[in-house]
Amino acid sequence: MARLAGRRTLTAVPLLLVVTFGVFAIAAASPFDPVKAYAGTAALGADRETLDRLRDNLGADRPFTARWWEWLTSAVGGDLGHSTVLRQPVAQVIGERLVWSSLLCAVAFVAAVLVGTLLGVLAARRPGSWLDRIVSSLAYTLEAAPVFWIALLAVWLFALRLGVLPAGGLTDTASEQVTAGQVARHLVLPAGVLAVSQLPWFTLYVRQGVADALAEDPVRGARARGLSERTVLLGHALRSGLLPVLTLIGSRVPELITGALLVESVFSWPGIAAATVEAATAVDFPLLAALTTLATAAVLAGNLLADLLYALFDPRVKLSDM
Repeated sequence: MARLAGRRTLTAVPLLLVVTFGVFAIAAASPFDPVKAYAGTAALGADRETLDRLRDNLGADRPFTARWWEWLTSAVGGDLGHSTVLRQPVAQVIGERLVWSSLLCAVAFVAAVLVGTLLGVLAARRPGSWLDRIVSSLAYTLEAAPVFWIALLAVWLFALRLGVLPAGGLTDTASEQVTAGQVARHLVLPAGVLAVSQLPWFTLYVRQGVADALAEDPVRGARARGLSERTVLLGHALRSGLLPVLTLIGSRVPELITGALLVESVFSWPGIAAATVEAATAVDFPLLAALTTLATAAVLAGNLLADLLYALFDPRVKLSDM
């Protein structure tokens, strides 16, 4: 396991270098002006000389390769730079927002896996039944629905129409401190929407995997020996049928991150979504590079986790062969 993690880490280093270099190159070609974004409304009345002086102070005229190398050498030493748009150190921006994004993604991901597994198993027990048709139809419908559309629909139904859940934010408007109860209540809608956006994939994968496992000879043999249907399902079919889901965990990480950005924007969740949007529109090189590197590292970690889980649960796969 340690050898596999070490090999993947060595492979990730050049990939992260390429990703960060690409971020600086794309940002340099962006039509957005970082100087005007930094100055804000003051740039509307500023003369050319003032803007040029500010551009020189920010180093906006320097080649992007020089800025990339300066950021990279500083990042290796632990300094991620200073965000020009948020006027804070990049490490502080990420530290304040990452915990809330991680909480949102973790709760949504666990909910999607658990509910998707339950629905997939129920549908696979009797293929072609009314329950199977309902679950499969619902999964395909949700698979085609954009996550921001689901989020807006949830706000309209649960916040505006029924008034049972808050429409956004982390705490109540009049609250002066963050409490666990308020966070949990405000987390329900964004985490639920994000989980619903990931739910179809796990439901369909589990449904197909368990249905195929129930038709295999070992499961038929277990039934022939007189084992109960629950024992056959939980002890034989479910373990074999869940193996494809393990590979799905790693592949869903990019979609989870993208969905989280949209969900955070709709629900005003104080995660990294707002920082990512502001960094992109203001061509904030240090913050944009740090956030992109963080997202890439999360995807690589998800793929590594999927491989490790697959090797642990499938006796036919050996870590030494991966």
